[in-house]
This record gives sequence, C-alpha cells and structure tokens, in this order.
Amino acid sequence: MSAISLKGDYFQGKYQTPKKIAETIEKTNPSNTQQMLWRGECDLDHVEYVVESAVMGFETWRKTDLAKRCEVLMNYRKIVESKKNEIAHAISLETGKPVWEALTEAAGLASKVDVTIKDSLERIKDKTIAEIMPMITGHEIKKPLGPCLIIGPFNFPCHLANGQIISALLTGNSIIFKPSEKTFYSSQLMFDCLTEAGFPNGVVNFILGGAKIAGALTSHKNIKGVFFTGSRNVGLKILENTYKDLNKLVALELGGKNATIVHHDCDTKHAMPELIRACFLTSGQRCTSTSTIFIHKNIEQQFVQDFVAITKRLIVDHPTEFVQEPFMGPIIDEAAVKVYKDYCLQAKKEGAEALIDFSMLNLKYPGHYVSPTVHYFKQASSQYETLRAEIFAPNVVFVPYTDIDEAIALSNLSDYGLAGAIFTADQSIYHKCLADMQVGILNLNRSTVGASARLPFGGLKHSGNHRPAGVSMIEHCVHSIASLETMQTGSSLAEIKGLRA
Repeated sequence: MSAISLKGDYFQGKYQTPKKIAETIEKTNPSNTQQMLWRGECDLDHVEYVVESAVMGFETWRKTDLAKRCEVLMNYRKIVESKKNEIAHAISLETGKPVWEALTEAAGLASKVDVTIKDSLERIKDKTIAEIMPMITGHEIKKPLGPCLIIGPFNFPCHLANGQIISALLTGNSIIFKPSEKTFYSSQLMFDCLTEAGFPNGVVNFILGGAKIAGALTSHKNIKGVFFTGSRNVGLKILENTYKDLNKLVALELGGKNATIVHHDCDTKHAMPELIRACFLTSGQRCTSTSTIFIHKNIEQQFVQDFVAITKRLIVDHPTEFVQEPFMGPIIDEAAVKVYKDYCLQAKKEGAEALIDFSMLNLKYPGHYVSPTVHYFKQASSQYETLRAEIFAPNVVFVPYTDIDEAIALSNLSDYGLAGAIFTADQSIYHKCLADMQVGILNLNRSTVGASARLPFGGLKHSGNHRPAGVSMIEHCVHSIASLETMQTGSSLAEIKGLRA
C-alpha cells in the first residue's frame, strides 16, 4: 500500500478522481526503495474537461483587473509560506534532496510572487506614444495568451513551475499544471495553496499523467501557451506536437552541459567551495550544474588534488533520517543510475582517467545512492560524448588548458549553452568570456548554480528556444496589440487618389 493518497485532477473548481484509468504510475522513495510513496491514476478523458475548465476560467480571469489578480496572488503567497515545511518534506521524499536543500526550494515559492509583481510587471507595461503621427496617438497593449499549460520537472518540482504559474496568472491567463510523473505529491501540495487562494473557478487546473497526457494537452487546439522545463528530448517532442499550430507560444527550458574556466590568477580558496557546490548539489541533477572544469595548467595539479580530496569527504545519505547531515541524497531513480553508470564507462572508453570512479553506496536503507565521480582528460575533443552530453548526475570532468582562447573554444564544444563561469582576477578575461562563450548565463568568480530571479534565466543551442524564464518569463505570457487612435474626423473620398469620378 502507498503511504500517500493523491487527490486526482483538479478542474471546475474541485478535485475529481479518474473514472477511466488510462495509466497508473507508481512512485517509490529513492531514499528507501522498499517504501511505496503513492500510486497515481491517470484519466485521458480528463484532458478535455481540464481544458474546458481552463477556457472558462480564462474568460473570467482576463477581465479581472490587475489589482485583484495581485490580491489573490498575495493570498497564495501567504498560504504557500505557511506550508513551506510540509512542501519541503514532500520534495525530500520524492526527489531525495536533503531536507535543508528542499527547504530552500520551498521557502522561495512565496518570494517569487514579490519579484514577479515588483520586477517583471515593468517589462510588459502598456505604452502610449503621443503624436506618433500628426494628430494621432499610438498604443502598445499587452494581452494574455489564453489557457496556458505548465509542465514541471522533477528536480525542482515546485520552484520552476511556480515561477511560470505566477507569471501566467498575473498577466490574466488561466493555467493547467501537469507535474513531472516523478513528483506528483509535492506538486499537489503546492497546487493546494493555489486552490485556497481565491481564484475563480477554472483559473487554476491540475492534471496527473505521463507522456500520453502531456501529448494530448500540448496538441490541444485550445491551449495557447506551453511552458516546459526538462530534457532536450522531451522538448523536441513538444515541438513536434505543436509546430503546425501557430496559435501556440512554446517556451522551453532544457538541459545544460555547463563549463567553468579556472584561470591561473584566480583565488583558488574561493573557487574550491563554489565548484564543489556547483558540481554536486542536488546530486548533480540541476540544469546549471557544472559538469566540465577547464583548469589552467599552471595550477591544475594542486587544485585537482584538493578537489578530489574534498569530494571524497562529501556525505551521501538519506535526506531526512541520518546521523550526520548529508550534502547529497540519492539520484531520482534506477533509470538515472543506469545512465550515470553508462556515461562513466563511456568516459573511460574515450580515454578519461577516473580520479573517483562510479560506485553504488550501501547505506542503512536501500536506495539510488551513488558516489560523486571525477574524471580527467589530458585534452578535449569534440568527438568525446562525455564532454558534449548532459549526464544529470554528480559527475565532473577536468580538462587542462594553456591560454584563455583555448579554454573558451573548448567550452563551446558542447551541444548545450545554458550556463558558464570564469574564475579570474582579470576583468578583461571576464569580458572576453562574455563576448565569446556561447551561453545564456555567465558568472564571474561565482559558480554556475544559483540564479537571481531578477534576471533572465535561459540558454542557447540545445538549452532552450530563446524564451528565458526568470524575470523575463512574463514576456512570454502576453502578446502585443498595436493601436492608432485619432479623434480627428472629416476625411472624405476626395482625399483618395486614383478614384474614377
């Protein structure tokens, strides 16, 4: 028996349990695989009802003034703040994140409301241009898209979807939230906060499901916005489902293969903890995790030696039941373990030296506990799959370089272009990296993980489709109307040239 009871799908203002079960998804605890967490029943017929509900809700919500929308979202802010501990515990159960890390995610849900209202709204204000033509006033007006689908990821099941949901709702759209099939429970807890906030019927909707449900939703003619965070392969499937429908706006936040350059003049004592966190937080399951470190040859020997020594000290354990607080919990599931192990084997085939090799860890509870791994290549090659593919596990590869142009060229080998970092005391090198590195996020003397909600968040190449989240997410939730306004009258047919008498 599962320990957690899921409520079903939420539409027309209430939770409704499936009547015709198309798929059953079972979730075990990654920290204790003997524990069944929940069993999710998915009803394909509910797709139509959920979309109908969102269409109805949109007609109400788009006519609701901004002050009222802000008021309801601030109600949500209070509720989600009050339930952060419960949500954090659910995140730990489902993802394996240590509870201290899950709390940082849960605590950020409320503050995202503040940032979106204070910083994002400025980006979509209506504009008026007086005398845009003689005696004519010009207007640019922002209008909501319509019912929007938010498909959440497993690694930040609440935080990433929350930002997209808030932007969509603030701008007058209704929403349908389909969480990752690996994190139904924590997503449901967050969604409960929306249901209590006071939105009119149909404005907020929720549906459980896997690929079939997602496919039916993304291709539905009445969905006007699709916001997805997850893997490149799933992003491509969404594009296949939607590319013929020009009524849809699709915003994709996909993977990363993020490089950090450690130059010979940097403060290595500062860079070390930054990189340990960047490589191994969330067991490497962040799209912004550092997976390649290009280290200057003048400092590589000592730096790599110290990095390996510290990595071996990292505590891996159950996220909530431990004697000593862990840095890492398990990774998400058995499939992820296999991918991780295969890439470590691939690294060896490509000539990498395993400074810390892959191993499964035998702890108090059976789970998907793996060691962090560190590999070393004497030189990089664009042919090395290990240096190009996203692994999404606690792995990092060191590669030495001689000059900064070489390091930048190596960093651009990847198929992805999300985040990068440079550790140096030389501002000119930083600006060179800004100009030449093919990434959407670049940090100086700060690692690739951790981003400000007051800046755009997105990448290039296979990391997205140029519709970044963060503060600019709100721009993808509206479309623009241009209008010319004149109170002047008196035009006559005599003004038309070429008119037969």
